[in-house]
Amino acid sequence: MLRIGNASGFYGDRFAAFEEMLTGGPLDVLTGDYLAELTMLILARDRLKDPGLGYAKTFLRQAEQCLALAAERGVKLVVNAGGLNPARLAEAVAELAAKQGLALRTGHVLGDDLLARAAEFGPRPGLLAANAYLGGAGIAACLRGGADVVVTGRVTDAALVTGPAMAHFGWGPDDLDPLAGAVVAGHVLECGTQATGGNYAFFREHLGPGADPRPGFPLAEIHADGSSVITKHPGTGGAVTVETVTAQLLYETAGPRYAGPDVTARLDTVRLAQQGPDRVLVEGVRGEAPPPGLKVGLNRLGGYRNEVVFVLTGLDVEAKADLVRRQFEQALTRRPAELRWTLARTDHPDADTEEAASALLRLTVRDPDERAVGRAVGAAAVELGLAGYPGFHLTAPPGPGTPYGVFETAYTDRRGVPHTAVLPDGTTRPVPAPDRTRPLEPLAEPPLPEPLPAGPTRRAPLGLVAGARSGDKGGDANLGVWARTEDGWRWLAHTLTTDLLRRLLPETAALTVERHLLPNLRAVNFTIAGLLGEGVAAQARFDPQAKALGEWLRSRHLDIPEALL
Repeated sequence: MLRIGNASGFYGDRFAAFEEMLTGGPLDVLTGDYLAELTMLILARDRLKDPGLGYAKTFLRQAEQCLALAAERGVKLVVNAGGLNPARLAEAVAELAAKQGLALRTGHVLGDDLLARAAEFGPRPGLLAANAYLGGAGIAACLRGGADVVVTGRVTDAALVTGPAMAHFGWGPDDLDPLAGAVVAGHVLECGTQATGGNYAFFREHLGPGADPRPGFPLAEIHADGSSVITKHPGTGGAVTVETVTAQLLYETAGPRYAGPDVTARLDTVRLAQQGPDRVLVEGVRGEAPPPGLKVGLNRLGGYRNEVVFVLTGLDVEAKADLVRRQFEQALTRRPAELRWTLARTDHPDADTEEAASALLRLTVRDPDERAVGRAVGAAAVELGLAGYPGFHLTAPPGPGTPYGVFETAYTDRRGVPHTAVLPDGTTRPVPAPDRTRPLEPLAEPPLPEPLPAGPTRRAPLGLVAGARSGDKGGDANLGVWARTEDGWRWLAHTLTTDLLRRLLPETAALTVERHLLPNLRAVNFTIAGLLGEGVAAQARFDPQAKALGEWLRSRHLDIPEALL
């Protein structure tokens, strides 16, 4: 058995988690996931200012506190904190270990940075980073070469788990089912406490009054056949249940084929079972050969944006909003390329506080030219102060225009990507691409379960009988919904169609929506194309990462069988 824990789900996660995981119970490997689409843009801008940067600086401060602990307990550290500069971070970790008198050996993984080959991906003005999503084989090579700490750049999140598992169990590229099991375990761990009750639809069951409000970080006990048990250290907050694991399995996935550079994992084969308190068995995962292409994340500057929020209080909110729009647009000397108004009716009638009586009118502007969204926008808003609607004020003074990013994806032949492990002794080891690949093909939709018998219904929120978890994949949104019972699944699978989703979430009405059934998880998973525009860094939507999209859906009312309520 191999115990792998996680202590970071994003750049900015709980700083103390590394120490908590190292001291909370036995581990063989501790991982840290720092990279997201937005993070790569942040690191690219760091690198512009200083070529020696481009890595997640937080990890270096965590390492300063925890390297000795890891060495004392014999725990290997595997992190993707290297970002755009894994060699420099690995060097800094080695220097830190030497300064502390620790005989720790450091390896790192290279080859994902394809910025020098930007022309291959077509004209992309303002391109700052181009990174292939590598698998776990480079990590495995470093560990087999004696590394105690492995630093990577852009690898898939699950690679932080597949790499150590490959090294420990001796798996090769043809061990598809065990690899697929490790990918599923890695996907559950990658977002940290999202597997232990964080961002969980029914959070009151585990994080309610009297409970420890901070969930503990997860770990996986992985076995040679790829099965695993998801758990957490004893005495930590939150919970590990079939439903918390289901929620994370649905996060940022789409159809039943979950493709990666190591293997394509079949999510429709995953079986979950509660083994005991805070222990969920994950088994039965089937794997297929990975696709021939590697995904490449492209981050570029898209232009400049600004935002002004007008506060509209009391009566005539719609008329006040109309007046602001007409006055502001008339005052502009130059109209930005994109100008968007959004009225949030946060006001309540006969409110007992001024804030509760107020609505928010948000203006967002974007343009390739910083001057079009900077001082001119602020001046046009401020000059309405004495000439506009009664009660005119803003949530904050207008600021200057700020750059925004655009995330796009491309694909490249994996044989042309120089995946390389740099071992602790300084030697390099090329990581060959798998000989066997398989293009992704759609699967036939599984049969629907037997429908629930007709009976009386009641108008109620969907969230009373179903959970949801949502997130972003570039400009697309992912929305997974699961039923809490078998009868609930029989109803959900027949009821929550793409047409109904469009009616419940009107923002999706004109967009392409795909629906996938995952009967083993009692879940329906949706992909909503284009909901997030050009991705989170472009901030094209109120909730730019679709984090709360699932909670919005759960709050919508529909006719639910009384037998389920």
